[in-house]
Order: sequence, then C-alpha cells, then structure tokens
Amino acid sequence: MFKIIIPKYALKELQKIDKENQQFIFNKIKDLEAGIFTGDKALKGTHKGKFRKRAGNYRIVYLKENDILLITLIRIAHRQEVY
Repeated sequence: MFKIIIPKYALKELQKIDKENQQFIFNKIKDLEAGIFTGDKALKGTHKGKFRKRAGNYRIVYLKENDILLITLIRIAHRQEVY
C-alpha cells in the first residue's frame, strides 16, 4: 500500500471535472494506492522523474518518492492541457 498525497490545487482541478469522470479518476487513484502501475508511463523532458496514469481522456500526473511508499499527485487534467 502506498500513501497518496493530494494537494489542494489538485483537488480543485478534480472538482472542475464532471461526476462520472471524477469517479473513474478516483478508481485510478485507488489503483495507485494499491501499487498497480500497469500502463503508467514515465514522463520525459521538464517532467522527468514524474509518471502519468491514464483515466479515460484525463491524465493523473504523479511523483513516486524514492521507495518510501509515498505518491504525490501533481496534476489531474484533460489530456490536451495536462502537460
């Protein structure tokens, strides 16, 4: 089990999304908490060291900190505007 940290700005982004997609994103966040990283991709360039998880048309950008079982969500946004 990983500990998930969701900053206030990420929660605000999540609140702007419709309820159906919010539920889908919450399920993906639960996958992160359980340690399910299948299909996740490491980001390149200025976002090096961060990962992304697909949630339909939305992306969850997160940072896995060392191996201390801590995941910090960086952004939750539509795929066209997330990076």
